[in-house]
Amino acid sequence: MPRALVIGGVSFDTLIRLNRFPEPRSQTVFSQGYHETLGSTGAGKALNLRKLGFDVTLHALVGADTYGQRIEERLRHEGIDFVRDIDPRGTERHVNLMDSDGGRISIYMAHATFEPELDLDRIKALIPTHDYVVLNIINYTRRVIHAVRNAGKELWCDLHDYDGRNPYHADFLVAADCIFMSSDAMPEPRPFMEHMVRSGKKLVVCTHGRHGSSALTSDGRWIETPIVPGYTVRDTNGAGDAFFAGFLFGHSRGHPIEQCLRLASIVGALCVTSEELASPTLSPELLEAEYRRHFG
Repeated sequence: MPRALVIGGVSFDTLIRLNRFPEPRSQTVFSQGYHETLGSTGAGKALNLRKLGFDVTLHALVGADTYGQRIEERLRHEGIDFVRDIDPRGTERHVNLMDSDGGRISIYMAHATFEPELDLDRIKALIPTHDYVVLNIINYTRRVIHAVRNAGKELWCDLHDYDGRNPYHADFLVAADCIFMSSDAMPEPRPFMEHMVRSGKKLVVCTHGRHGSSALTSDGRWIETPIVPGYTVRDTNGAGDAFFAGFLFGHSRGHPIEQCLRLASIVGALCVTSEELASPTLSPELLEAEYRRHFG
């Protein structure tokens, strides 16, 4: 069983479904329903990886409050080894407005401490015992980059909607071996991806929502992968993290890049059919069956 260490990124979220986003004026809006659940990028990756058969450790900040307790209980129920530090500001919380086209407006109603006090030695001790180290772009995680390097581990990093200029991402850009990102803030990502590969990255993958994904390998192969059709979109939260987990599943089994991207697309598609960060039905067996159904 491959072992993955995911560092950074949990919250407790309220998701509110709307037919369409309201106009920017005073008004009363009636929702089409709401849902409260575990959120954020670290939780999304950890949940999907666990359902795909990984032994997962997740480190994140939570508050000494009811929301932190609910997060911890859920993660442990899913079989994830949750290693936490307490945030004195309390558990990070989001309100996500979701429209019928899959759009999202995310409101940070309570955000985590930017420079928290941590038991860094405890985090660093986890690194050598895991096959994969996934660093999310939460500010505190940059403090373990050197420990990942010293342990000789590849660093997998998700830049999300990086715009190509934001200095906040600089440490992660330099350190990462394998980069994932979306094109939401970078409509023409290929020059940036080529620059990353020239600078020594082993792999750069960019997702484009309903327009699929692009990947550039260290040997210069450019691979375009469409989305997998036939899945009803209910909630797009977590789709990028599910995509990442599907790719890592394929990679851990030694599959070629093309197959990894197809597996990633399926896991992302399964994710958006549910209100959770990972499809409740996700498993290695289901993923392989869906792969055969779509690709033979």
